[in-house]
Amino acid sequence: MTGKPEDNALQPFEGKKIRTAWNEDQEEWYFSIVDVVGALTNSPNPQTYWRVLKKRLKDEGNQTVTNCNGLKMTAEDGKMRLTDVANTEQVLRLIQSIPSKKAEPFKMWLAKVGKERIDETVDPEQSIERAIQNYRRLGYSENWINQRIKSIEVRKALTDEWDKSGVKQGEEYAVLTDLMSKTWSGMTTREYKKHKELKKENLRDNMTNTELVLNMLAEVAATDISIVRQPAGFNESACVAKEGAMAAKAARIQIEKSTGKSAISKLNVKNSRHKFLK
Repeated sequence: MTGKPEDNALQPFEGKKIRTAWNEDQEEWYFSIVDVVGALTNSPNPQTYWRVLKKRLKDEGNQTVTNCNGLKMTAEDGKMRLTDVANTEQVLRLIQSIPSKKAEPFKMWLAKVGKERIDETVDPEQSIERAIQNYRRLGYSENWINQRIKSIEVRKALTDEWDKSGVKQGEEYAVLTDLMSKTWSGMTTREYKKHKELKKENLRDNMTNTELVLNMLAEVAATDISIVRQPAGFNESACVAKEGAMAAKAARIQIEKSTGKSAISKLNVKNSRHKFLK
């Protein structure tokens, strides 16, 4: 596993420093396990603490430890040394195995999130309401929130069509999504995120109203065409997806011709919050 050196950073954790690395291929943050252990336990020798914990978890058959990777990070002596790292999911699992007062808030939060997810499976509407409240808490405008929630509905209608056509969730969903994005915007999802200087953040949460509308147009058009054509399998669905995205591309070109500027923005929530608060 590799992480880009220029993306390595020291992240604060209640006065402690956690070494991190961003893996661009996986679009995943990785954290130094020894640093996390040290921050939570105040152990004078976090490396020994981690070795003991690692052995105990392995003996218990814990797959989290088995799947942890090694990555070179800058050590205290300034040299790049191999250290055990974990992604966010793995770190949260490890925290549950550390008896520490500092770990308790994380454990309580995980329990709360788990309950919320269970509630949402019983009543899916709760997830929409929670999303609206979260967007409001983050300061998004009501107009933007309405567009974003509508985009979720539109996306669900499209994926329902993909399911009926036999498109497989996961990789095939991602390929079709990239195809549509590339067709109407000129960029794949990953290229689009890089254009907006995003990493783990959700792309649609960082789209302007214009971008959201164009993306929705692509998905609505693809859904309508799919309902009529009833494609069978991935290849036929790909043709429909591209045709739908062409409608959004035509709209983008017309907007750009009328305004004299690109409809694809580099703006994101962090670098231009006022665009999302209007």
